[in-house]
Amino acid sequence: MSTTGHKTWPKLTSRDEFRFISEQMLKRSTGDHTVVTLHDRHNGTTRFANSQIVQNVDTRCGSLTVTVTFGQRHGTASTTDFTAGAVQEIVSRATEIACLSPEDPEYLPPVEPQSYLTPPAARVETALAGPARRLEYTNEAIGQCRMENLGAAGIVSSSVATVGVAASTGLFAYEERTDARFSLTAQAGEATGWAAAAHRSIDHLKVQERTLTAIAKAKRGLELCELPPGRYTVILEPAAVAGLWSSLLWMLDAKSYEKGTSAFSGKLGRLIVDKRLTLCNLPAHEDLLGVGFTAEGLPTVVSDWITDGALKQLSYDRFTAKAGGIDRIPTLDAPCLSGRGAPLPTLQDMIKHVERAILVTNFWYIRTVNPTDLTLTGMTRDGTFLVENGVIVSAVKNFRFHESPLRAFNRVEAFTNPAEAITSETGKFLVPAMTLSDFNFSSVTRF
Repeated sequence: MSTTGHKTWPKLTSRDEFRFISEQMLKRSTGDHTVVTLHDRHNGTTRFANSQIVQNVDTRCGSLTVTVTFGQRHGTASTTDFTAGAVQEIVSRATEIACLSPEDPEYLPPVEPQSYLTPPAARVETALAGPARRLEYTNEAIGQCRMENLGAAGIVSSSVATVGVAASTGLFAYEERTDARFSLTAQAGEATGWAAAAHRSIDHLKVQERTLTAIAKAKRGLELCELPPGRYTVILEPAAVAGLWSSLLWMLDAKSYEKGTSAFSGKLGRLIVDKRLTLCNLPAHEDLLGVGFTAEGLPTVVSDWITDGALKQLSYDRFTAKAGGIDRIPTLDAPCLSGRGAPLPTLQDMIKHVERAILVTNFWYIRTVNPTDLTLTGMTRDGTFLVENGVIVSAVKNFRFHESPLRAFNRVEAFTNPAEAITSETGKFLVPAMTLSDFNFSSVTRF
């Protein structure tokens, strides 16, 4: 639904409105169990390329979804029409689908009423930000790049959403969430520099600081050399660290663990990475994108996933958790990776004290090569540099890597305090920059 619909649907669905709608749907349902979910979002995006604004749009989309269950048979239907007639129609449609569906042996009834944390999921300044505010940030980034005779491409976006879950068990959850993002690629000929940010608050995007970072990387990349593939000491900036950790976290699935197909099978409670590293979920952290509840209405919780290098948690769906006797399902919506050690160096300190290393801004197109040992492949991008005797001496042509984070993060030489990291493929983390030894670059890219 676009902004043309704002005259008839001017505001997001409130808590009281969702409670009323969900109660009407639950009353109309004849199923043994019924679940109603709400997703209502107002999103604005400004895109720019070739140092020109190419798009500045606001979109509005809202949906109601109902799942009706008879025994182990369930059916789901959705609508973007919140009128009484449409609501009644999707309850009838979901009922028909359920009656025609086969039994689901892993179906569980909806959860009972829950108590939730109240993380800072919404910020007023982001909810109120409109096209003018986004254009201000966009023009700032473009202007800075033009002053340096660089091209600029990227996005500035802001959104506000209301999310809700209600069930015939008495469950009711509702939350407002905001999200602001900035991404910039500065280009100098074939050289590029990149920086990005994501936060609940649009005031926290630090557009000028990120822009200057991208510009510096692009300018430094003009003098390019090619190095042979091989094993190098690497200094990974937070975005590159987050890319590797994201792939690791995706593999913490309890089902594959129990089947023996996981790279972590048999390692629960055992060291999997450097014993100085700890990974926690911190949904109330103001610099992360934590939420109050999951799609099923379960509360998000503070949880330790890796403690002093040892694996402490797996990722469960409700069926697998019940089969395994897990009462409190851990969540991972706001991951923070930190390390023991004091005092910790800065990124500049790590560069200064290394004899020879490759400095990596970011990885992209990360894919799994071998799931049994979590070997990944991917490529460096947007700023890859040679460091010698504590000084960045040259940009280097991008590499492709073949490496497992289970091996790489057992070769940690140094790390910083956690910093914000955002990439297009990983979402938002707090992770340190890291120096790793013996990192395998398998080839040089040709672009």
